[in-house]
Amino acid sequence: MRAQWLSVFIAAFFEIGWVVGLKHASTVLEWTGTIIAIIVSFYLLIQAGSKLPVGTVYAVFTGLGTAGTVLSGILFFGEPVKVEKLILIGVLLIGVIGLKTLTGKPSEQKGAES
Repeated sequence: MRAQWLSVFIAAFFEIGWVVGLKHASTVLEWTGTIIAIIVSFYLLIQAGSKLPVGTVYAVFTGLGTAGTVLSGILFFGEPVKVEKLILIGVLLIGVIGLKTLTGKPSEQKGAES
């Protein structure tokens, strides 16, 4: 079960890459990397969703991807830092962690049954 959650986290990392690529890619090599990141991201997400509760997987995937994309925009592309934005990212991450924590045990039981 941990391997599937690791897949979700890796998928979210690739999501950050392809979202950044959609905004900043300008060469064939950058677009190729963006497309590869999309394929890897969705492949890992689909694989994890086949074993874990799909709603939780999608929420964790999009939450981590959103937070990572906003933070990468601030850290690497000079987007403005606003306290409100950081607070909302924190709330988002708390929600994702809480959702994953609450749904982790029932999905493990379901996986043990199959």
